[in-house]
Amino acid sequence: MSKIEISTGDFLKNAGIVGLKYLLDNSDADEEIHYGITDDGQSLWIDSEYIENADWTQLYFDAFVKKYGSSTVYQTVLDKIDNILDKLENENWDISNKENLKFIKEELKFINDKLLSNSYKSGFETIKQDIQNPEIYELLKNSKLKENMEKEELYKRLQELQNFLKQPLCKEIFSMKSIIYNYINRFWDNKSFLLVANASKDMKKVFEMDFSEPLKIYVSKEHEKSKDMCIDCNGQIDSKDRVSIAFMKEQADDLSRKRSAFWNCKVDAYLCPVCAFIYSLVPLGFTLVGKTFVFVNMNQDVTQLLMANPSSGKLVYTAQQEENEKYSSWIARTIDLLLQEKSKELGNIQVVTRGIGENDQYTFDIIPRDILILFNDEDIRKELDKLSKTPYVKVGKDFWNIHEEVILNILRYHNQYKMINQLLKMAIESEATLFKARVIYDIQLKINLLRKNKKSGGELMNRYMVREKGYELRNVLLKAKGSNDDACIRGTIYQLLNALSVGNVEHFMEVIMRIYCSTKLQVPSTFIEFLKDRDTFVEYGYAFLLGLQGSHYEKKEEKVND
Repeated sequence: MSKIEISTGDFLKNAGIVGLKYLLDNSDADEEIHYGITDDGQSLWIDSEYIENADWTQLYFDAFVKKYGSSTVYQTVLDKIDNILDKLENENWDISNKENLKFIKEELKFINDKLLSNSYKSGFETIKQDIQNPEIYELLKNSKLKENMEKEELYKRLQELQNFLKQPLCKEIFSMKSIIYNYINRFWDNKSFLLVANASKDMKKVFEMDFSEPLKIYVSKEHEKSKDMCIDCNGQIDSKDRVSIAFMKEQADDLSRKRSAFWNCKVDAYLCPVCAFIYSLVPLGFTLVGKTFVFVNMNQDVTQLLMANPSSGKLVYTAQQEENEKYSSWIARTIDLLLQEKSKELGNIQVVTRGIGENDQYTFDIIPRDILILFNDEDIRKELDKLSKTPYVKVGKDFWNIHEEVILNILRYHNQYKMINQLLKMAIESEATLFKARVIYDIQLKINLLRKNKKSGGELMNRYMVREKGYELRNVLLKAKGSNDDACIRGTIYQLLNALSVGNVEHFMEVIMRIYCSTKLQVPSTFIEFLKDRDTFVEYGYAFLLGLQGSHYEKKEEKVND
């Protein structure tokens, strides 16, 4: 059995491989028969005979509609039609009511404007001979839906329009019109259905001509005598086979006009038809998160690459839960989830993003191996999991996502002490944030020990003992006041937190000595550690403050306080 092997490469090639795997998984092809991963894990292979016989254009359209269909204008139009029909079916819903009339007017305007856009009109022209009841769309062009229609007439028109739009071919073409101009053209343009001259042509025919047919012809031929080479896979190509890489955004200028960048002005930045098809799948390899396309580039092997960019499952479901989620929030949870699903040896991870705006460009973040090792530590992940269950803290009218910030601090090599200080100050008024401050402190402490390559057992117990001393002092002070309310020590706590925030050892110890002198307790000998260096002072200081504010080592602190 002859096979075509597609090896990993730069982030675009890898995104194309992920997109190809998604396409094949949703096709009639059988894994391990028609396609699969090579034994060394470095390539995705496809049976040559399958390539020659498959309808790649249809597979391409089906894959994009499946992945992005729910996020298209087409689907929004259907949802709005459903919503209006539900209201019109309700006998108690008065369409003449001022607010209801305004609602209907706005919804109908959206439906009219989107369905009668130039791209939808051109799409309709290419399929009107192959669909049922094309007169329904023709009627919409001649007579738009209006809010002042009779209720029965409006209901009838909307219902007919709904049935018309739900035809498989209408769904495919109208969805692809949205996908092409909102998703695909963020990655490539000026070719096939994104060439201006082809705007009114049949999308499937021009894609077949530019991508699918060349792919089949190239695979069916021998190329020993071809003189040129593919810039990506080094496969031999001739002048009839080669495809300019300039159709990919930010990869090259128009090669037919700008040749000065090449040796002797001889352009050699051409792709073979196989790689060109792979590159056309790049938008399918990215995940749309809110208003950002995201791709996790891992070059170890194809399996890990696919695992880092799953097309379904927990990672994708969670990533897409919040429509307008910030990239920073997504990256925080994605790395967390990725490490939960992956147990192989960790290497650097490149995260590639691109906004949905026409002028947005690629951005790159590298997450080093040493950071991933921290995330993969069992104790750190356990504490992060606690924060992820209730990640928000209310600050005034806003909500602070502390889970996100903790992870971003780790990614940026920042410590967590500023967060801990703020949460402990908030805990002066409300104990709700005390548990979260303790969790974050434990994360920071574990990170400190890992970076110092120290065994954690004895070091952790030293900090826990200091926390216990703080808790012991708290109980003595409250008992002396005959109260369970710690209002009597809040001023002292505030002074100690301020001293910690600026690293003022002298002031911190002055306050500590004054407190202990008011009791019968002896100043703990472990406080000598405070004087060693600033890092030790901060570690011990926050451990002591956690105890002084009521966090007891032996208490059950598993329940997160909201």
